[in-house]
Amino acid sequence: MKRGEEKALSVGSNEDGGYLVPAETETEISRLLTAISPMRAICGVRQVSSSVYKKPITITGPQVGWVGETAARVQTGSQVLDELAFPTTELYAMPAATQNFLDDAAVDVGQWIAEEVNAAFAEQETAAFILGDGANKPTGFLDADIVAEENWAWDKLGYIATGVDGGFPGGSAPADASDVLIDLVYALKSGYRQNATWLMNRRTQGAIRKLKDADGNYLWQPAAAPDGRASLMGFPLVEAEDMPDIDNDATPIAFGDFRRGYLIVDRQGVNVLRDPYSAKPYVLFYTTKRVGGGIADFDAIKLLRFAED
Repeated sequence: MKRGEEKALSVGSNEDGGYLVPAETETEISRLLTAISPMRAICGVRQVSSSVYKKPITITGPQVGWVGETAARVQTGSQVLDELAFPTTELYAMPAATQNFLDDAAVDVGQWIAEEVNAAFAEQETAAFILGDGANKPTGFLDADIVAEENWAWDKLGYIATGVDGGFPGGSAPADASDVLIDLVYALKSGYRQNATWLMNRRTQGAIRKLKDADGNYLWQPAAAPDGRASLMGFPLVEAEDMPDIDNDATPIAFGDFRRGYLIVDRQGVNVLRDPYSAKPYVLFYTTKRVGGGIADFDAIKLLRFAED
């Protein structure tokens, strides 16, 4: 919707709600399937009671050393701590409907609007969890500074390069492509790797599905159950439409323990305030949600970068 354009549900216009008015209308509304990324299913989630959630974290542990039974004990260095802050920001929507429409509709319009706005919120926040710049929105993990894995340092995400701009290595030798994926898997420490997940969009997954090992076996495997997830090299794979496509210098594939690596903080659930007074003859449905997010452990997520180095 363009800024300044007024739009409301009404009886007189079918696309603005008139379809819901006739008595023979189904009492349940089928919503078009929207691509909502399941970030909340794989990331850590915290309910908070304040506007900012702060989390202390140990970057390095205390220094230790071997010593003889009667040798002097010198003071050792202490652990290094850092504090991460996750501010919550506000999502809002304020759709409107005429009172006649609300009176004549064959469904619970208030509940329907709330569910539709909630779905739209889910799409917006998922995009922010991946790509957000932190300006009045959560900070996405792809907004972090990235460095080659051998140069990894706290507050940066490490990446493995494919060695080819915009593509996998090997050309007609697909085993070389699988080698890059193996390198990415083992860039992750074992403590994170046991709970790791692949994250990419459906176009990248389409390219991955064609990869085979040296014996001609596909690396990608379908879900073993109807409600399960596909797997790649033994690790579950999750689709997120907001992940970038394969391109020069892009990082379209992430691999990591997202439950430890990325934290979502919820200040409260979705609130809907029904306002029949401020914009008569329209009834406003002022809907808000406060949510934040950011990287909680920079060592728990690794990226595959489609570049020479």
